[in-house]
Amino acid sequence: MPKQKTHRGAAKRFKITGSGKVKTWNGFKSHLLTGKTRKRKRNLRKASVLSGAIAKNTKRLLNA
Repeated sequence: MPKQKTHRGAAKRFKITGSGKVKTWNGFKSHLLTGKTRKRKRNLRKASVLSGAIAKNTKRLLNA
């Protein structure tokens, strides 16, 4: 049986942390920025951690 391949699109967007959580970067920060508050834009710079079923499905794509 052949090895499973990593989903390359997912590999570019997500990262598995040392404790096994799935880290991702936020969207909504490329245009229409004048309507967003300074605080909101600052918080979008930080990475976020996926939870629940979304994290489980993402790990399956990454073969992790």
